[in-house]
Amino acid sequence: MPASEPLRKPPWFKINRLAVGEKASSVLNTIAENGLHTVCTSAACPNKGACFAEGTATFMILGDVCTRACRFCNIETGRPGGEDLQEADRLADAAARMGLRFVVVTSVCRDDLADEGAAAFARTITALRRKIPQVRVEVLTPDFSGREDCLRTVLSAGPHVFNHNLETVERLTLRIRTKARYNRSLSVLETVREMEPDLPTKSGLMVGLGETREEMRATFADLAGAGIQRLTIGQYLQPTRHHHPVARYYEPEEFVEMREEAKAAGIPAVLSGPLVRSSYHAGEFVTAE
Repeated sequence: MPASEPLRKPPWFKINRLAVGEKASSVLNTIAENGLHTVCTSAACPNKGACFAEGTATFMILGDVCTRACRFCNIETGRPGGEDLQEADRLADAAARMGLRFVVVTSVCRDDLADEGAAAFARTITALRRKIPQVRVEVLTPDFSGREDCLRTVLSAGPHVFNHNLETVERLTLRIRTKARYNRSLSVLETVREMEPDLPTKSGLMVGLGETREEMRATFADLAGAGIQRLTIGQYLQPTRHHHPVARYYEPEEFVEMREEAKAAGIPAVLSGPLVRSSYHAGEFVTAE
């Protein structure tokens, strides 16, 4: 098969990205009116229609231009603008208008900033707590170049879940994740567990990038060794022909097998399926066992 020709999805693999209904319209209007970004749209998430229709979204702070160029990601790469110090308050207002009680906040990578965006996470958590006193917040952060001072800044604001995605197996990391390091991401998760032992830590993996099942099992063991309590496993989908190609599509029963293998490795809660993503149904998954 020519390299330029994408691998065809299996007949059973169905995606509906359409955001229809009153709730979806309300979510989209609220996001637009508050000048916000979502990873749902920027990263071309296959679940965005379902999430919008359910009245929720995953907020993406610090703009929609990333300083890294990971080969799996649809977010634009370039030179971002300056920090928007009012973004946190607008996000909290949007979350309140949407009636959210569990909010997931992620960001682009901002290697250009002195603190790599850590203070923006803290501001956002604080603004959400002020606007919605009973809110629970999950943060999905970059690696902050492994800096403990950045992690302390985020943790000081009191998130309820800390998520950092490992994304793929060690062999493929340098090819797939620009500037990232496999062991550094593991160290981020381990350091957070050491700093806040009672804080749930979480990570996510994509499959279909060219990894082997043996490599996946080794990765499960590494994540368990880092002390994570929650793991998501989903099928990689090539955003455009310019991105890393899909090496294979996993069958539904294989996702069941990987879930059991990850749990056997010592990860208590695992959500695994073709359309599973880090933030999909995050509020329900955080209490899963």
